[in-house]
Amino acid sequence: MSTVLPIAVAVGDPCGVGPIVSVRAALLRAAEESCVLFGDAKQLAILARAEGATIACVQLEQLAGLRAEAGQVRVYDTGAVASAILASHGPSPESGEAQLRSLELAASAVRSGHARALVTGPTSKAAIVSAGHAFVGQTEFLAALDGRASDEVTMLFLGPTLRVALVTTHLSIANVPSAITSARVMRSVRHLAEALLRLAPERAAATILVTGLNPHAGEAGLFGSEENDVITPALTLLAQEEPFRSRIKLSPALPAEAVFRAAQRGAADGVVAMFHDQATIASKLLDWGSAVNTTWGLSFLRTSVDHGVAYDAAAQGSAEHDGMLAALDLARELTRQAHG
Repeated sequence: MSTVLPIAVAVGDPCGVGPIVSVRAALLRAAEESCVLFGDAKQLAILARAEGATIACVQLEQLAGLRAEAGQVRVYDTGAVASAILASHGPSPESGEAQLRSLELAASAVRSGHARALVTGPTSKAAIVSAGHAFVGQTEFLAALDGRASDEVTMLFLGPTLRVALVTTHLSIANVPSAITSARVMRSVRHLAEALLRLAPERAAATILVTGLNPHAGEAGLFGSEENDVITPALTLLAQEEPFRSRIKLSPALPAEAVFRAAQRGAADGVVAMFHDQATIASKLLDWGSAVNTTWGLSFLRTSVDHGVAYDAAAQGSAEHDGMLAALDLARELTRQAHG
């Protein structure tokens, strides 16, 4: 097997399910994919041993020479977390520092050219904030780390049934209407179109359906004006651009419930949603365990699980690793296509 850069995996909150699902996913692909877990080496060694595997600690300068090897997990040690903290299975300043350090080091490894993609486990926003950091989400943190405004990246959930882009992400619902601008709508639509074409470059054409913000997509202005004032003008401008003139068909702003029903029956290749739960409720109903949270617009590829830290599952030893495996597999697929 030829040598390629590995995939960097930030394991997420050490008190949640991130470490164990990262270990299991890495082991399932260990014979064919070289990846490196960024986290507490002592904790990861214990988890790997329980799975009948071993770990090998590596440094950044070694990453380019790694080859896939069955039965072994490669680890970049980001520092130990006290056993009492790990056993708490809850948010704390110590776990907040640990997961943010893991995320930053793994992302920096990709940005510096030591790894080819970033896969992230779930983080606890409360834990990170309790450690004294302003943090609203990994998507926004990675954008800032990459020198980009949060407006320059798009949160996508890519699953087998639904591929959906979000115009706004981690906001109070009261702040969503004013945050929906034509520029943000256009950015989200463009990024979703890029993702669809990258996932299937042979695709001759694709259809993207766009939700409205308000009930019945505003009902011609009776229930709100965002569709007429913001969303429709954005779609009109996009229709004049490539690939929307030739390969991507855009709908007008449509009632959200109709859009997601159409996506469920296969009548859309992608959906653009106006706010977080409008997209994630549909994604988790249609593609639970197989949708992948992907940040589009960074200088590097980032995929992630679509679930949270699940402290209860971690405490009970009942973590499911399907989401992490899906995130790892999508990172492999997209980087294979990008690098031929």
